[in-house]
Formats: sequence, structure tokens, C-alpha cells
Amino acid sequence: MEYLLGLLLPFIGTTLGAGCVFFMKNTIKDSIQRALLGFASGVMIAASVWSLLIPSINMSESMGKFSFVPAVIGFFIGIAFLFLLDRIIPHLHMNENKPEGPKTSLSNTLMLVLAVTLHNIPEGMAVGVVFAGLLGDNANISITSAFVLSIGIAIQNFPEGAIISLPLRGEGNSKKKSFTYGMLSGIVEPIAAGITLLMSNVISSALPYFLSFAAGAMIYVVIEELLPEAYKEGNTDISTWGFAFGFAIMMVLDVALG
Repeated sequence: MEYLLGLLLPFIGTTLGAGCVFFMKNTIKDSIQRALLGFASGVMIAASVWSLLIPSINMSESMGKFSFVPAVIGFFIGIAFLFLLDRIIPHLHMNENKPEGPKTSLSNTLMLVLAVTLHNIPEGMAVGVVFAGLLGDNANISITSAFVLSIGIAIQNFPEGAIISLPLRGEGNSKKKSFTYGMLSGIVEPIAAGITLLMSNVISSALPYFLSFAAGAMIYVVIEELLPEAYKEGNTDISTWGFAFGFAIMMVLDVALG
């Protein structure tokens, strides 16, 4: 039961954020949106380092000076995986008019949801990989550290859910429809986590590679999508402070509780 809760926490964070559409105005101030994007970026980078890359290197310490090799290989495979998905899945980034990926007749609203769904995949995989390592009784992963990662991603998913649902409401969609789209953008996380967990037998034998793979995929999302949006035009100081707080909170959670 606790494993199921761990897999669902990120989705719960997205759902609660999307629920803001029932209690808040239909738009988010640009400065607040920048701060939230910076915050989410900070959480994801810190989680990638402390929860994924460092454990990957620690698990490979038997390789001596070459203990970094699995982390580097997995990291670049994760980058390449998201790069490929970015090219084959049609999606539309927030505040953009030109969609990316192959041509499609999908609506802009649906492609916006696909963009968020796309970068939620590595977050779900990251949670699934850590819990798979836990199932494999890996000494470098504890139930606390697994939940810290899940909670950290849930925290950064809360503003992401709001960033999706509130603008959709502002475009004239009903509150219910805006909430549903915001919520569904996060459903891929427990699905990706569950599929990853089902592969625990395979993953446990190559856990350092899978951990760094998830880190690379998450970092790709931050660099390719979140930070460019956070720093687009205007005053960027709020984005930097948002990033700093997100990074610090995740780092403290991981070091103090993990």
C-alpha cells in the first residue's frame, strides 16, 4: 500500500494544483508564473543530483575511479530519450503559437496538455526506478529516500497543475474541463512509474544506469522547456529566486530525510 501511495503522490500534487481553478482567478500573474517555473526547475535539478545521480555513482563505487561511467552513460541515454520524444510527439509549449513535433490536427489545448504530459514522463520514471531499487533491497535506497523523491516531485507538480488549468480557464473553457485537462496532464506519471516498477527485475541489475537515465530525462525537460519559459523576456530575478528556493527545499528534504 505504501508503494502505491509513493507512486501516486506526484499525480496527487498535479491534481491539487489543477484544482486551484475552482478557487482562484482565471489567470496567473506573469511574475508568479515565472517564480513557479523557476521553483519547479530547482526541485527537478536537485532531485536529479541528490536522489538519482549521486546514488548512481555510489552504487558503482566498486569500479573505483570509473564509478562515474554508469552515471554518464545513463545520463546521456536519458537526454537522447526525451530528445526523441520531443521530435515524435506533437505538442505546444505555453505562450507559444507554433507547435513542435509532426504536423497534426489536434487542438492547441490538447497539444498544450501533451507538452506537459511529455515532461511528466521522466518524473514518473524517476519515482518508479527508485521504488524498483527499493524492491530489489538495494542498500543505497531507503523507503524514506524513495518517498522524499516522490514528495519533492509532488511539490513541484502542484504549481504545474495550476499553470495548466488556470490559463485554460482564461481561454474560455469551463472550470470542470480546465481542471480535467490539468489533472490528466499528470496521469502519465503513475503510469510511467508503474510500468517502470513492473520492470524491477531488469532494473535492479542495472540500477545505476536507470537512475542516471531518469536524471538525464528530467534535466532535459528543465533545460529545454521550463527554464526558457521562466526566463523569456521581462524581469528574470523572480525566476532565479524561485529556482533557488526549489533547489534548496529539495536538497534539504533529501539530505535531512533521505
